[in-house]
Amino acid sequence: MSAALLPGATGEDGRPITLGVMGGGQLGRMFVQAAQEMGYVTVVLDPDAASPAGAVAHHHIRAGYLDEQGLAQLMQRSSAITTEFENVPAAALLTLGAQRPVAPGADAVAVCQDRDAEKRHFRASGVPCAPWALIETAEQLATVADELLPGILKTARLGYDGKGQVRVADRAALAAAWDELGRVPCVLEKMLPLALELSVIVARAADGTLVHFPVQQNLHRDGILAVTQVPAPEVSEALRQQAVQCAQAVAQSLRYVGVLCVEFFVLQDGTLVANEMAPRPHNSGHYSIDACDQSQFDLQVRTLAGLPLAAPRLHSCAVMLNLLGDLWFDAQGTERTPPWAQVLALPGAHLHLYGKAGARPGRKMGHLTITAADAATARAVALQAAALLGLPAF
Repeated sequence: MSAALLPGATGEDGRPITLGVMGGGQLGRMFVQAAQEMGYVTVVLDPDAASPAGAVAHHHIRAGYLDEQGLAQLMQRSSAITTEFENVPAAALLTLGAQRPVAPGADAVAVCQDRDAEKRHFRASGVPCAPWALIETAEQLATVADELLPGILKTARLGYDGKGQVRVADRAALAAAWDELGRVPCVLEKMLPLALELSVIVARAADGTLVHFPVQQNLHRDGILAVTQVPAPEVSEALRQQAVQCAQAVAQSLRYVGVLCVEFFVLQDGTLVANEMAPRPHNSGHYSIDACDQSQFDLQVRTLAGLPLAAPRLHSCAVMLNLLGDLWFDAQGTERTPPWAQVLALPGAHLHLYGKAGARPGRKMGHLTITAADAATARAVALQAAALLGLPAF
């Protein structure tokens, strides 16, 4: 990108600088809100007429991600384009990138879309990850190394929030799981003894400048992020530094432009291994809206527009609770409104609902961030909020 796209400026055609986003979910919504705060016009491409991002953007192009007319409209309206989820077709980003600055680029997104390519990239970047094998054929299935079992069989593409994954104890279970997943390309990862889950969010500019958020400690339930604590309470300074260095190495070797999240496992012996990465802002970074002087979405805007990157600062300790659609139903399955008045009476409570039309179990409806001057207070208040909402303690 040769010149910064300055907020409130106009392009050569006399129209205001407009930032586009592929995808209309909650991540797109929060990107749009951050861009609008800085004075940008925004446009969203998403086929859903009720998309959360489309509801708040200046323009909503209702089209599929490979729709030629929709992509042409997005290019016409946008000065630069980003994406809000990793499963946007890389081919669409390649098409857009031929005409407009696109961040992250199609090549980087393509790596993140394929678990085998992702793991090969970790290895090439000097970042440790779990031993794995690619399974695309019956012959590869039959020759899997014994030391990879027990393991987790994962679809090579399109898996998220625990979907497309099956735990397997032996070869018979592995064969059955591959059949269950439709014999699509998969990777088998060795199951490792986990102690903790961490994530690191970095932002990298086109000139190579890198900044990062604090290391985040995460708790997942049923494969979906449930709780994020910042600063990570059970992590040494040495391990924090290692996680940040690994995430930066991944971004640098991808020549990445944008916001990137790398998820890590800490094993019971203290070893750090990379799990996966997401070429976008991440659920575990939502606390940054309320606890940092710049959010992950602010940095997404900056990297896309070619603005200077300043290191974000954590001004409050934070605990984030993910709010799934289950909270909108009682034990008998009757729909209800969660007790927001009681929750918002707690000190440091910040409620974010995503504007989704209908709640259903497992659907991400919003998040609640508790901020405080110290980690112990943030956790104590977050536990009160969890109790009010009927969420398990952590």
